[in-house]
Amino acid sequence: MSYFKEVDMVTLFDVISSLKSSTCELDPLPTCFFKQVLSSLSNEVLMIVNQSLQLGEFPNILKTAVVKPLLKNRNLDPTFLNNYRPISNLPFLCKIIEKVVSTQLNDYVKVNQINDTFQSGFRALHSTETALVRVVNDLRLNKDAGKLSVLFLLDLSAAFDTVDHEILIDRLQSWVGLSGLVLDWFRSYLTGRDYYVALGTSSSTRQKITCGVPQGSILGPLLFNLYMLPLPHIINKHGISYHQYADDTQLYISLEPKALKSISSLFECIGDIQTWMSDNFLQLNKEKTEVLVIGSDSQKNDVQTYLNQMNLKAKQCVKNLGVTFDNELSFKSHIMTTCKTAYFHLRNIAKVRDMLSPADSEKLVHAFITSRIDYCNAVLSALPKSSISHLQRVQNAAARVLTRRRKKDHITPALHSLHWLPVSFRIDFKVLVMVFKCLHGLAPLYLSEMMVRYVPVRSLRSSNSNLLVIPKTRLKIGEGTFSHYGPKLWNSLPEELRGITSLYSFKSNLKTFLFRSAFS
Repeated sequence: MSYFKEVDMVTLFDVISSLKSSTCELDPLPTCFFKQVLSSLSNEVLMIVNQSLQLGEFPNILKTAVVKPLLKNRNLDPTFLNNYRPISNLPFLCKIIEKVVSTQLNDYVKVNQINDTFQSGFRALHSTETALVRVVNDLRLNKDAGKLSVLFLLDLSAAFDTVDHEILIDRLQSWVGLSGLVLDWFRSYLTGRDYYVALGTSSSTRQKITCGVPQGSILGPLLFNLYMLPLPHIINKHGISYHQYADDTQLYISLEPKALKSISSLFECIGDIQTWMSDNFLQLNKEKTEVLVIGSDSQKNDVQTYLNQMNLKAKQCVKNLGVTFDNELSFKSHIMTTCKTAYFHLRNIAKVRDMLSPADSEKLVHAFITSRIDYCNAVLSALPKSSISHLQRVQNAAARVLTRRRKKDHITPALHSLHWLPVSFRIDFKVLVMVFKCLHGLAPLYLSEMMVRYVPVRSLRSSNSNLLVIPKTRLKIGEGTFSHYGPKLWNSLPEELRGITSLYSFKSNLKTFLFRSAFS
């Protein structure tokens, strides 16, 4: 990729409309007002964008960032600087140019399959949920095979801030294949940047930025992913399973009960990762590195003797991309944490319920309660009803608050009136939608490869029924894998649902089908 394509007026309007209307204090106009008068300024904006792309230069006036400290939690000490999160704001025109470049670079990266398969951070069709579904599926398959699993969660210290610009440019050239004006543009984009800190009416002097990808930018996450491209090759040399989400790296290995010494390959892999990171100005945060051992108690004790060599101790629970994993993969700790947080917010909503309209009250419930119940709930598939019942009680309590029903009243009419699917059906809905995406090219490759279409040996009526192969497992209820539970659930759908090709139609019809099943 040696040159950028020019942008036309239609593309420019599409780009601007897709961007959030947040305003930086460096903007000459508020972003909302800028969008309203865009028709009067569109020719000038289009000229600036195309000139930047054609000359291979990023405007120097747009390289300044305003950093505003935000207290991480209102209960923290405001006099302690580590309790603040630096929020970087960039001019809106800067984001327009970045969005245009990001779109073209993403298309190039996708066509040439440059991104690693198991990198889920900041990629279309990928999410924390798809990443966790794959990891949990692999861990449960190991458990089904009678093997022990060791999961390492690696964390980097200020990873986005320590990216070396020269190494990044070399990576873009040698690993990605950028050259000519495109490479010149990225060199111009990264160099000569500065920032200042603004708090209230006060601001600091400007400071030069000599390393790191621009915080708060559109291109920053994509550039960081490309910077990390060599890491999967190092991991693959040791035969270790892994998954990445931006700077979070998960390593996991399956061990035979009588061959625990093979865990040494995992230690060697971590050593090589540390060496590579130090060579690339990245620092592994040992304090946040966590280990989870999944297996019998005797096996866990045997593995701990090997972990002692690295001064590490296996934990009972670890937090992985917002989901709490326990060493039994029962997710009881995650469910209890979710319920505790949800009840806290629900009590606050109940206090102001009388001052809000029903529509606004429901928005609050969905924002603070439903979003937590639904987050990554695909990993909860096939869990026992006794576990899911805790989440169902939260949903029931939320329904009572909205419909003003007493605790003694039956909850089914309330859920029906709100048109809410019960929690277990919400999980099934998420799994089925994920299976649909896998079958229609709307999911990551690492999930799609687990869905195998059923092809009968001879011609049968079921040949064109869009059925899936259901893998055989020995796991009990509550330990089911996505690769088993998903196809089994899919095959139980009516044939007319399995034949739908539109995602929107499938979701609509599926919700109707599950709603009738839940309240019939």
